[in-house]
Amino acid sequence: MEVPKQLPKINILYPVLFVIFFLFVTSGFVIVDSGKVGVVRTFGAVQPNALKEGFHLKKPFMDKVEQVEVRLQKANAKAASASKDLQTVRTQVTLQYSLTGEIAPITYQKIGKNDAVSATLIEPAIQESVKAITAKYTAEQLVTKRAEVKVAIQDAINKFIDVTLKEKGLPINAIRIANVAITDFDFSEDFNKAIELKVKAEQEALQASNEKIRRVTQAEASNEERKLAADAEAYQIEKASIARAQAIEREAKALKNNPELIQLRLAEQWDGQLPKFSGGSGIPLFNLDSLLKDK
Repeated sequence: MEVPKQLPKINILYPVLFVIFFLFVTSGFVIVDSGKVGVVRTFGAVQPNALKEGFHLKKPFMDKVEQVEVRLQKANAKAASASKDLQTVRTQVTLQYSLTGEIAPITYQKIGKNDAVSATLIEPAIQESVKAITAKYTAEQLVTKRAEVKVAIQDAINKFIDVTLKEKGLPINAIRIANVAITDFDFSEDFNKAIELKVKAEQEALQASNEKIRRVTQAEASNEERKLAADAEAYQIEKASIARAQAIEREAKALKNNPELIQLRLAEQWDGQLPKFSGGSGIPLFNLDSLLKDK
């Protein structure tokens, strides 16, 4: 009977060494993504220097690199508060901020990564600032002075963050606020209805005022036209009267200086009938009818 051949012994030491070598090599470097910095932790202890984006060597199995976003980020927060006239106001604010890359390690050590910064610092700053500022304005002013309210809220957020950073031993430039935007003001239904009625009343009052102005303007224009027409007519009458008076004056002077002209004017006015009496300077008066009877 034939004895089966024995299988060759496999040395498992080589694969184990290969795996260990592979892990050693791959854990000896790190690639930091763009827009981020690397925070190095050596056995859990945060190192003060941040790694910039790109390829970096690190101590295998001892160093762990946390990648922290330093690009501009957005945080949204809603705050329910009361206005100066005790109206309920629900405000939504959007804030843009960024972490300073050089200080990212200490920021990570004192606060945490980006999510922790937003949840424990940015959002509370928005809520507290909104409540403090909206209490200084009436509900109507929050709408009509929106730009002023926005600036006041942004200043309050900056002060809140600066105080918090100082309390945690962080420099105030660890977090930079780029912009604050009030994305929504929401009031109670009753207040919105009251505002709608007020706006409608103001529009109707404005329309009535404009109609009144239009009618007054038309009346003034009509009166002005009549005045101009009357002035023109009076001017014509005055000019005609002056011209007639001047003509009479000229004619009187002419009659005075030319007696014969009087006779001419009388002859021009004679209707062909002989007068019964005639007289004048040097002209005897006589009754023409009696002379005719005598004949």
